[in-house]
Amino acid sequence: MPIIGKNFCSSSQVVLKVRKRPHVVNGGGFVVTDCTHRVIFRVDGCGVLGRKDELLLRDGNGNALLLIRKKGGLVEAISIYRQWRGYTVEFKGSDRPLFRVKQPNLHIVNQNLIKISTDANEYQNKRRDFEIKGYFPDRECSIVDSKGSVIAEVALEEITAINDLYRVVVNPGIDQAFVIGVIAVLDYIYDGSTRC
Repeated sequence: MPIIGKNFCSSSQVVLKVRKRPHVVNGGGFVVTDCTHRVIFRVDGCGVLGRKDELLLRDGNGNALLLIRKKGGLVEAISIYRQWRGYTVEFKGSDRPLFRVKQPNLHIVNQNLIKISTDANEYQNKRRDFEIKGYFPDRECSIVDSKGSVIAEVALEEITAINDLYRVVVNPGIDQAFVIGVIAVLDYIYDGSTRC
């Protein structure tokens, strides 16, 4: 199920480790490694980018993959949802994001009901919907598709009981870059290392 790219999908289950970067080191964000400690992805937050409500997902070589922005404006202010949009870095003003994350307005609806949708793209010809089950700040949650199938799970590392190191298990055929993009938004929503 490629969303960002076929090269981010694996035929087997992948376990990724996520480690927060302190705000004093490169402006915050987090680093994602595989089981051999090789950097697979890096997420830069507003400390690096200098812009609030904007995140950048990079591959292990530092190449920009995905620009994630929080939608603003008057319509957003009166809506029951706050919306994040993930664009390819070549978007150049395009209004067609690869995916959207809808965060309930915390004052209006249940804050645990976060929904994700993808638009049709070169890899898929229809829209797909997902949601977050569980509670991300506890590092106990899953990304579930509309049929109830888990595509990725987040859990604390057993060696440490603090939230700065956790694992993300991505099921076979699922776009790892898409999953990490969603994790980046969750990190920002819940005042994680990507937020200034």
